Amino acid sequence: MQVTQPPWELVVFDMAGTIFSDDGLVGAAFRGGLVAAGVAGDAALDDAMATFARNRGRSKLDAFREILPDEAARRANVAFERRYEELLHAHGVTAFPGIEALFDRLRGAGVRVALTTGFAPATRQVILDALGWRDAVDLAVSPGDAGRGRPYPDMILTAVLELGVTDMHAVAVVGDTRADLVAGWRSGAGVVAGVTTGADDRSVLQAAPHTHILDSAVDIESLVGTGLTSYARR
Repeated sequence: MQVTQPPWELVVFDMAGTIFSDDGLVGAAFRGGLVAAGVAGDAALDDAMATFARNRGRSKLDAFREILPDEAARRANVAFERRYEELLHAHGVTAFPGIEALFDRLRGAGVRVALTTGFAPATRQVILDALGWRDAVDLAVSPGDAGRGRPYPDMILTAVLELGVTDMHAVAVVGDTRADLVAGWRSGAGVVAGVTTGADDRSVLQAAPHTHILDSAVDIESLVGTGLTSYARR
């Protein structure tokens, strides 16, 4: 029996690497956080950055905890957030082409838009202000708002509850990392789409649980349009 797809209710987008270009700022700020926490020497820093690369998409504090004891990880995270904001002010942030117009079209069609990120709420708001997006989305969620960051589904489920979504099959999740896709799959979302514009390449995304791999987050519109008449995930 074919099950008819319900009207789409929500699209959840990751932020850095999915809807705006990272340009290496996250990595530079993370390295700065490590140095501030006392990680010294090129070899030690390179090893720590390799661990970070394997944990892209997760809460930044959790990523530091993979490398450092808890107290040092917290110091590193504070330094990271401060350094990232400095880099944002110095270099700016650029949305990928078509993203803001996509948000407008989705919301105009009655589909809500939520953002999830591994950044702390204060840094998240700095990014949204830099992009002029405070009113462009329905909700933005950080790990601290939800309990746990990726790869747990908490941020997605928090958005679902906050926005009154009635059917997880009517939710699409879009992200550029393996952690994004694992979180989306665990949430039960109907579409879990990886995009190749960010941290993890196509081969990494294809090895993670997903329904689609896209060249751009803008391509999600083709999946939540009227042409999709059955559940993408079975």
